[in-house]
Order: sequence, then C-alpha cells, then structure tokens
Amino acid sequence: MKILVTGGLGFIGSNFIRHALKARPSWKIVNLDKQTYAGNPANLAGLKVETIKKDICDAKAVDRAMSGCELAVHFAAETHVDRSILDAGAFLKTNILGTQVLLDAALRHKVRRFLHVSTDEVYGSIAKGYSKEGDQLEPNSPYAASKAASDLLVRSYFVTHKAPVITTRASNNYGPYQYPEKALPLMITNFMDGKPFPQYGDGKQVRDWLHAVDHARAILLILEKGVLGEVYNIGGSYTCRNRELIERVLRLMGKNKNLITRVEDRKGHDRRYALDCSKLKRLGFKHAYDFKKGLVETIAWYRANEKWWRPLKVGGGYRSYYRKQYKGR
Repeated sequence: MKILVTGGLGFIGSNFIRHALKARPSWKIVNLDKQTYAGNPANLAGLKVETIKKDICDAKAVDRAMSGCELAVHFAAETHVDRSILDAGAFLKTNILGTQVLLDAALRHKVRRFLHVSTDEVYGSIAKGYSKEGDQLEPNSPYAASKAASDLLVRSYFVTHKAPVITTRASNNYGPYQYPEKALPLMITNFMDGKPFPQYGDGKQVRDWLHAVDHARAILLILEKGVLGEVYNIGGSYTCRNRELIERVLRLMGKNKNLITRVEDRKGHDRRYALDCSKLKRLGFKHAYDFKKGLVETIAWYRANEKWWRPLKVGGGYRSYYRKQYKGR
C-alpha cells in the first residue's frame, strides 16, 4: 500500500513514519515536505522513505505526490505559537491554503482515507473540565486560528464533497526529534549548557503531555479504524503546570532553580488545556508511555544526541529568532 505523509521531516511526522514502518512494513511511504527550518532530513536517516521536497501549496507537486496513494496523513503545518504572533502570514498560507490543495488532490485521486492532524489549541483555554470533540472552537492565537480554520475546511469537504476525512486534535507532544525552540527540548538543551530557561509569566499554565510515539500509535489506529467525518482527541496521560514541569526537569538533570528566568508572559497565553479522550479509548487505544518514564527517556535522548540538536541551535535562523522572541524579557 502506498501512503502520502506531509511534513514527515518534522517532529511528529517523523515519529509517525518511524512507527508506521515498524507496524506496517509493507507500506510504501511518500513524504512531501518543504523542509522549512523545522524539517530535518536527519529525522528519517536510514529509513526507506521517498521524500519529495515541495510545498503543500504547490498544486502540481501535491498532485504528483498524491498519485497512486490510498491513504494520506497530513502533518505539514507552521506550528509554533510564538512565531505566529510575530508573523501570522505563513501560518495562514500553509495551514489553510495548503490543506485545501491537499483535499482537492485527495478527491481527484480518490484517496480512501485522509487524516488531518490538528491541535487541542483550537478549543481555546478552559478553566475546568475537559474539551470534547463537539465543543465550540475558540482559538486565541494566530496559530490556533489557522488550525481551527483548516479543521472547519476539512469538515466542509466531508459535508459538501463526501471526502473520506478524519481529524485528530492532540495535546502537547514531547519526545525525540523535537526542534529545540519548543518548550521541553529548549529546557533540556539550555540546562545542558548551564543556560536559563525563559518561563512565561507565573508558570501556572496547565498542559497535557503526550509522548510522540503514543501520538503516532493513536494516529495509525484512527487512520485504520476511525469513522469518516469524525474528530478524535488524542491526549496524554499527564497534566501539570509549566512551572512544575520545569522544576521536575531540573531535578532529573541535577540542576538548580536559579536556571529559571521569569519573562513577560506570551500575548494571549492560554491558561489551561485538557482533553476528553473517551472517543479514542472506545477504539481500543491505550497509552504505552507513562509520563515519568517518557520524560526520563526524552532527557536521555537529548543528552545522547547532541550532534542532532547542537547544529540547530547554533544556526543563524534559530539564534535570530531566539534573540527577537526574548529581547527585553
């Protein structure tokens, strides 16, 4: 079977491809990836994958990549909230227009199943309880708004065109191969270098943590057994405040709290996310990763793979972004 994956050189996409090749070794995977700053060819080194370096907004390239594919899993997106606050344009183009281009190609090529990967951030911040798939979408950042728009576009293609689509919404991911601008790898790699981690505001924001391998496992299950036209939440097995996470990482790494630097909070920063995953559990999903074990393994991975992350952090693009993002904070 031939399957198209978009954004397979990124963090979550590459973890999915690794899992899929183990679980379904007969699959031929075509990876369509623009190879932006977060798309790293090293993430798929040694794996038997055809990678096409093209933009998902390029209709002709998407058409060629989709040809002959029975399944499609759409990861490709601009994903970093902070970057969307600095400049929303790329998020609107890639996350909305790119999704439309892919949906049109999937219809032309009669793809059997098209899975659209989204985020819990589309629900917005909730004071208590858990977000369910049918809840109103209330995105609060340009990134979240672009993903909410793409979710609704996917839904419209199901209603209007009977497109064979499914949407997943996941919580905060962690694990190997995550670009080090994101909170956890930034935390770990900064602490390795004896540098402080910039904590936004009071650090009381609550997040639900999901290991990337569990995310990959859930996506494969939903891709094969999920009901067309439906949305499935994919949450982790652990929620905590950001400050608690920072302090836990410090303890595990044997570092002092003086490596925490409080900075001005992010604009429009959501206080709490939490997902109701009852629907996913009814498909038979069970987590393979306990957060405590997963966090220890993740720290160990970054310690053992400095050759992977070090070049990313010394690159001009990363350093320029870091200075711009935290200047005066």
